[in-house]
Amino acid sequence: MSEELPKNSSNTFEISKDLEEEIERVVKSMKLNKEQREKLEQEVKRVCWNNKFEPGETVGILAAQSISEPATQMTMRTYHFAGSAGIKITYGLPRLIEIFDAKKELETPVMTIYLEKQFDSRETARKIAEEIVEKTIDDVIKKVSLNLNESSLELEPTDLKRIGTIIKAVKENFKDVNIKVKSKKVTVSMKNKIEIKELQKMREKILKLHFSGIKGINNAVVRREGENWIITTIGSNLEEILNIKEVNKHKTITNDIHEVSNILGIEAARNLIISEASETMQEQGLDVDKRHVMLVGDIMTMNGTVKSIGRYGVAGSQTSILARAAFEETIKHLVRASIRNEVDNFQGIFENVMVGQVIPSGTGMFDLIAKFEEEEK
Repeated sequence: MSEELPKNSSNTFEISKDLEEEIERVVKSMKLNKEQREKLEQEVKRVCWNNKFEPGETVGILAAQSISEPATQMTMRTYHFAGSAGIKITYGLPRLIEIFDAKKELETPVMTIYLEKQFDSRETARKIAEEIVEKTIDDVIKKVSLNLNESSLELEPTDLKRIGTIIKAVKENFKDVNIKVKSKKVTVSMKNKIEIKELQKMREKILKLHFSGIKGINNAVVRREGENWIITTIGSNLEEILNIKEVNKHKTITNDIHEVSNILGIEAARNLIISEASETMQEQGLDVDKRHVMLVGDIMTMNGTVKSIGRYGVAGSQTSILARAAFEETIKHLVRASIRNEVDNFQGIFENVMVGQVIPSGTGMFDLIAKFEEEEK
């Protein structure tokens, strides 16, 4: 049941400037009269009042409970297929773990690229998709063979037009090499004779040489979303993609939190954590209040860097010794605290529960101080 706004609180309870502007916009667009405007404002204030939390409420525990309990209903392994080519994108519990653990190596880094209005067409999107996919020497080689007598590699290209590309890429990355073209093959040998192991290492390095496209973009699919043509990529390189003039820099996004933090800043990373976590849960049909996810996003980014929720992040950096010890690696935390002569002031919830004290929240956050006059003799 929704609570009614307390009497005489309409003058004292204030709403944010953003909400006031939104009310004014709705009033103008719907041409509401004075009475209707007041009714709308009262309803907005009532909703805001109902969504306030009480002083001393354990918002952190509520947020943890509200996210983790529905997350137990999530499918352990879920993949979403984007586009007709069927690009496999990680969703469900594995994706939620990636977000809250702030992993740097994602299972499927994905970018969604939007185009500027004047370039928003199927032809342009396809052209950009072809250009941005990273191409290595391995993509244009039909066969690679090792010539042990001459300590050289013989590369047979799929197309003779690619010979110049191969020679250029090898010359740019290897200095002490001899390159020759013999009977439709490119022969690469070191000036000094090398062993078989070194030759095999050289083979791997040459095959991985990048010669076109954008590094990190492994695949790209063009699809229509509403009125826009968008490009979904497997692999991410936000900095290079944003340098393309046809790309809409305000809408293009990646699911790599650390990359966003480095290029667009910590606030953008916070917004990405919130949107990715909310979208992942909504995709599974879980309805979690966004304010809980916002609180987690705030905690993960409050120090100016992206921190994981775990022993090496938020949980491991708590001021309370017992709270750290209760999470993971109990002995390590207790021994370290004793060596450093650390003190636990019992200001949090976990440590007070552990020793059987009243927690400092709700009614327990207040101390009752009474002053009694001396009894008359």
